[in-house]
Amino acid sequence: MSIKENLNTIQKTIPKGITLVAVSKTKPATAIQEAYNAGQRVFGENRIHEMAKKYEALPKDIEWHMIGHVQRNKVKYMAHFVTLIHAVDNLKLLEEINKQAQKHNRIINCLLQLKIAEEDSKHGMNESELIAVLNSDKLVNYKHINIVGLMGMATFTENQQQIINEFNYLKTVFDKLNTNKTFNCNLKTISMGMSGDYESAINCGSNMVRIGSSIFGNRNYN
Repeated sequence: MSIKENLNTIQKTIPKGITLVAVSKTKPATAIQEAYNAGQRVFGENRIHEMAKKYEALPKDIEWHMIGHVQRNKVKYMAHFVTLIHAVDNLKLLEEINKQAQKHNRIINCLLQLKIAEEDSKHGMNESELIAVLNSDKLVNYKHINIVGLMGMATFTENQQQIINEFNYLKTVFDKLNTNKTFNCNLKTISMGMSGDYESAINCGSNMVRIGSSIFGNRNYN
């Protein structure tokens, strides 16, 4: 099937109010343009330099989401255009995002990443680290970031119950914290669920799903 047909198929399974992030990492600009022509406007990338090149080449009303692990020294390359940074996992990264956003007179939306998977390869904070970031005295000084929610990645496993348990844990933490509202922190977004598990994630409370291979096919690794 074509990218347009894949998109249409997936959109029929996603309830209203759920944001679909089309994960376009490793895909050429032509594939993204095809999805754009089919009506998709939100795209996710996991490498900043690759995303910046695509930003230059593609329509400027695209919302670019950085969904991969972020190194502080690379924030400057996306600060002028990125819409949402998903995987914020420490206070120093928030500080750098704020610093670079200020240079462009922007406010950048961010999600805090909670580690919900058992795998050591998955990034993210544990619950107490996440709470410490939200309670930090420094946060009030970051006027160019806006913490809008949480994200998490489930364990890569065939055990569906384990995946559901991990998604439920993220939703539980979100519900516990989303009463804490300040000028730069208002938790509304739960980003969890990918091609293989997004329907379970939605059932567990996700309102943002990151889907790549089901739209674009297998990734193009060199």
